[in-house]
Amino acid sequence: MTERRLDRSGGEPLWKQLQQELVRRLRAGEFDDVFPGELVLVEEYQVSRHTVRQALSQLRADGLIVAERGRQPRVATTPEIRQPMGALYSLFSSVEASGLTQHSVVRALGVRADGVIATRLDLEASIPLVYLERLRFAGDEPLALDRVWLPASLAEGLLDADFSHTSLYHELAERTGLRLDHGREDIRAVNPTPAERALLHCPAEAAAFSINRLGHAQGRKIEWRHTVVRGDRFALAAEFSAHQGYRLTPSGPAMTLL
Repeated sequence: MTERRLDRSGGEPLWKQLQQELVRRLRAGEFDDVFPGELVLVEEYQVSRHTVRQALSQLRADGLIVAERGRQPRVATTPEIRQPMGALYSLFSSVEASGLTQHSVVRALGVRADGVIATRLDLEASIPLVYLERLRFAGDEPLALDRVWLPASLAEGLLDADFSHTSLYHELAERTGLRLDHGREDIRAVNPTPAERALLHCPAEAAAFSINRLGHAQGRKIEWRHTVVRGDRFALAAEFSAHQGYRLTPSGPAMTLL
């Protein structure tokens, strides 16, 4: 057995290094056949059993492995976030409903002008907009790159919010009293740009969903959102009935599915 070395110079904790190393090996497909047990990892990395258990606990929390009492850990199927179609939803809620923890890295939050987006919101081109850009995580893995624009006259109260662990719609309701009541989404399969693929850790062969949302509240357009979601971790679900069916509006001629 090849001995693998971790950095013992006093920087990052050994369990965290081990967890990151095991994630790297998981992504490389090394454990497709079998995942090593605790004693194998203790010998392979020359660490304590406690260190191994801490690393495996984090892998379990992130949904990457399944470890039942008395059984050897095994690689879990890829966690998939299921999103309802035809309903106003929060990605925050969908991630938590899947059993994964969620958090965001805020890449931008401020006021700016954008003539194209302002026109989509039926505003003058020079009107200031609140812009929020977040990298959304499900567990330790990136799930989506989310960009949102709202009229600053309505949404300036959001500038003081901490969006690392909360949803936009919750903060919008709490700070401004606004709640989206309807909207429209256009969803397309796309190949992410190189920058998006790098941010999302998107596998080379995987496509993504590009979702444009126009949200309304109290009779006016208040939200334009563009989200790029990893196609290998995200699915869309729709409900239908024999009596009502459901209606899709593609970019081409209108079509009804019954």
